[in-house]
Amino acid sequence: MTNFQDKVNFIWTIAELLRGPYKKEQYGDVILPMAVLRRFDCVLAETKEEVLKAYEALKETGLQNMDPVLNKISKQKFNNTSKYDFEKLLADPDNIASNLRNYVNGFSKNAREIIEYFDFDKQITKLNDNNLLYLIVSEFNKIDLHPDAVSNMEMGYIFEELIRRFSEHAEAGDHYTPREVIRLMVNILLNEDKESLTTPGLVVTVYDCCAGTGGMLSVTEQYLKELNPGIQVELFGQEINPQSYSICKSDMLIKGQDADNIILGDSFTEDGHKGKTFRYMLTNPPFGVEWKKAEKFIREEYEKEGFDGRFGAGLPRISDGSLLFLQHLISKMKQDEKGSRIAIIFNGSPLFTGDAGSGESEIRRWIIENDMLEGIIALPDQLFYNTGISTYIWIVTNRKNNDLMKGPARAGKIQLVNAVDFYQKMRKSLGNKRNEISEEQIEEITRIYGEFKENEYCKIFDNEDFGYRKIVVERPLRLNFQVTEERINNLYNERAFQKLAESKKKGTAGLREIEEGKKLQQQIIAVLKTMNSDIMYKNREVFTKELKKAFKHSDVKLDNALLKAIISALSEKDETADICLDAKGNPEPDPDLRDTENVPLKEDIHDYFEREVKPHVPDAWIDESKTKIGYEIPFTRHFYKYEPLRPSEEILEEIKQLEKSIQQKLQKVIGE
Repeated sequence: MTNFQDKVNFIWTIAELLRGPYKKEQYGDVILPMAVLRRFDCVLAETKEEVLKAYEALKETGLQNMDPVLNKISKQKFNNTSKYDFEKLLADPDNIASNLRNYVNGFSKNAREIIEYFDFDKQITKLNDNNLLYLIVSEFNKIDLHPDAVSNMEMGYIFEELIRRFSEHAEAGDHYTPREVIRLMVNILLNEDKESLTTPGLVVTVYDCCAGTGGMLSVTEQYLKELNPGIQVELFGQEINPQSYSICKSDMLIKGQDADNIILGDSFTEDGHKGKTFRYMLTNPPFGVEWKKAEKFIREEYEKEGFDGRFGAGLPRISDGSLLFLQHLISKMKQDEKGSRIAIIFNGSPLFTGDAGSGESEIRRWIIENDMLEGIIALPDQLFYNTGISTYIWIVTNRKNNDLMKGPARAGKIQLVNAVDFYQKMRKSLGNKRNEISEEQIEEITRIYGEFKENEYCKIFDNEDFGYRKIVVERPLRLNFQVTEERINNLYNERAFQKLAESKKKGTAGLREIEEGKKLQQQIIAVLKTMNSDIMYKNREVFTKELKKAFKHSDVKLDNALLKAIISALSEKDETADICLDAKGNPEPDPDLRDTENVPLKEDIHDYFEREVKPHVPDAWIDESKTKIGYEIPFTRHFYKYEPLRPSEEILEEIKQLEKSIQQKLQKVIGE
């Protein structure tokens, strides 16, 4: 096996042996922990005998914690003191289940816990009961998974491709971010820091709150160590899926990282790195993830005073928690002179979802007004394994104003890069992934972003360019009034009039109250019928006086609710009528004519109103008490290219040619 796909295919053939006792979606319960065990086995093989000798000697001393000594001998951050390895397990087929358990229990606690998270003990029993355990161990023993034969990068590919096959219907973004996308994210995230990152003895922290199998952390570490072999990279992560968490943690162990920095749990409700801050953060949260299960906790965080909670900027709609992940990362930014940088993958929703004043808009507003949004890169579609939708990389930082920062002056600016055409077709599709970004294209996108110059693919805006004021435009209410039979019947649709013939009392008292109410209804209608039905009033104040006069000479006493109900029933919209005024003499707005306009922040709302609204509706006005500020990023609009329609003559000629071709084919058929 000389390449990644060969290794995947070989392991998949092992998985196919499980068919019958296991469903396809259950293959991972066996294959993933076995792959981890085999990799551990290969890593420890060279020092196995030395560790066992040391272990026997240490037992004589009574030393309680042998791991520091044994780890030094194993040259890893873990060890195994069982006499078994894969070869010795196969030498005793009759006892392979108990021996495999002995082997697993022989690992140091940090490695053993990884296997336990797979709940592997149950699988040992099931495999043994179905006479599959020996066969599976035997097949895995044929593949060399030592880091010298299979790099950590390649092993990550193998794990994630297997997970993809086991979970064909996984949510978009779950588990697997293509490595070329990660490399692009890392390039953009670190490009402007290349000079400072070569400092001898530098310590850098990297965090991923949706770590998956650790791909982003691994690629970032590799980039940093290629740039500066002496750099100390500390990786931190959190992952909610136990299988992915176990794989990520095993990868950290083998690489010599502190595996305890990888935490299992929900980043929202169980912040595994509470109080910690990080220099670089990157993640690919699941797209459109619902946060209803964590709603109580998240709302409590949001309601904390100021920004003591992580979600102080706002809460997005409950069906999409994307912007919650970004707020979580922002809460972990360092506040020193170097600050922090974040790269996060989103779908299109966080760009524009939510009107002015909504949670999404308020989050965008907070990020942009605090000058944290550095840039957004639109990626090609069909890049991801479980979705073909468009995706974007957001770059967020709290150091755009930093005088020490190398590179272009980005303060107060936001850069948009349209990289949707930077891809090449794959020879063979993987799920929904049909496109990939080549190394040359990664370098080109990185160059375009780093140069910070406008061109065909890059546009630069002021922060305020994405803000707007949503103004409410009101028009006056104009009504006419007439006491006709038809309009009188409208009274029965008015709630205040209906309630006259209703009662909350029970029995005879209730029936009596209803009858009295119906009688009052008829009295009201009788009074209305005394008014002249031929007169149409076009002024509400004049009509109200006439109405009150009619009831003044009757036995019926109207309260304000009934009076309003009668006026409403007898009215109709009329553009030729006088404007209805409120108690203060101001024009009353017509809710049906109410409209809104989005006015760019850079423009005066009154200038806009006079130019764009007044000429069309001269009697309109702005209700400034309802004005809201909103932010959205209409990415596609800024890169839209107009393509003129084809001339009608050209289309007509094409139709004639098609008709001619059809006629010729018909004649040929008839002739035959």
